[in-house]
Amino acid sequence: MRKFAFLFPGQGSQVIGMGLDAKQTNESSKNVVDVADRVLQFPLSKLMEEGPEEELKQTSNAQPALVTTSIATLQLVKGLNVTPSFVAGHSLGEYSALVAAGVLTFEDAVAVVRKRGQFMEAAVPNGTGTMAAVMGGTREDLKAVCEAVTAEGEAVQMANVNAPGQVVISGTTAGVKTVGERMKEKGAKRTIPLNVSGPFHSALMEPAANELEQALASIPFRDATVPVITNVSATSEQSGERLKAGLVKQMTSPVLWEDSIRYMIGEGVNTFVEVGSGQVLSGLVRKIDRKNVDVVSIHTKDDVDKLNALLQEV
Repeated sequence: MRKFAFLFPGQGSQVIGMGLDAKQTNESSKNVVDVADRVLQFPLSKLMEEGPEEELKQTSNAQPALVTTSIATLQLVKGLNVTPSFVAGHSLGEYSALVAAGVLTFEDAVAVVRKRGQFMEAAVPNGTGTMAAVMGGTREDLKAVCEAVTAEGEAVQMANVNAPGQVVISGTTAGVKTVGERMKEKGAKRTIPLNVSGPFHSALMEPAANELEQALASIPFRDATVPVITNVSATSEQSGERLKAGLVKQMTSPVLWEDSIRYMIGEGVNTFVEVGSGQVLSGLVRKIDRKNVDVVSIHTKDDVDKLNALLQEV
């Protein structure tokens, strides 16, 4: 018997043309995109469809574009009447998960992630903070090295624990560079600098976290109809107020993605459905457990057929 979890991608999965197929083939999807344009009071849909890429990649644009694409794509899946046992989103994707679980309205989510992106862009001056993926090495060694470099005066920490041997670090530019060099001495294969506008999921995001907390204060959060696996705990949560607090804490805390996937597998999930732009999360799930789970990425109406085929299996 299949037990499903829906996954929603975060920043970095944006691409020109995102959400266009859903918009053109499903009336409910088109309505989601139209609502985003109306709420944000600028043509986000045009930017999603036509670019330019550099403008789409800006944090304050990419974040509402990704949430809009995920929720528009989710409308395609709803036609199959698949009820997930859990929902989870990677970083920004947690907002899409909260919409899917009935915690947030789409209108509130798309508006606040636009602000979230602006807060993140403004939190740290350009060039003073960055992120990098450390490939190889152990999580324990990486944690210890980050703590040592931070104690020496250059704040750096684990930001995204994505999969075995793939952890993203975040902090000052000098701190990230130093950690990368020391991890190579401890057996890491390489360190890959990320093209990001700031040191996300680090203590340097504290100013953005404070502003986000104020922005979220007036937004109603309902209790979840489907358990949400949160980035900060990698466990199930349904309380609206605790989910709201988790979004604030997430700004300065690591995304425990590998732990989240393992938790869901431990709870019997054997089919993960990535809903939205890109296939980043599908790739990470396969790195975590290639043998025991199925993974489907849904971007277009045709992709829904792949999921439907799994449903037909006895």
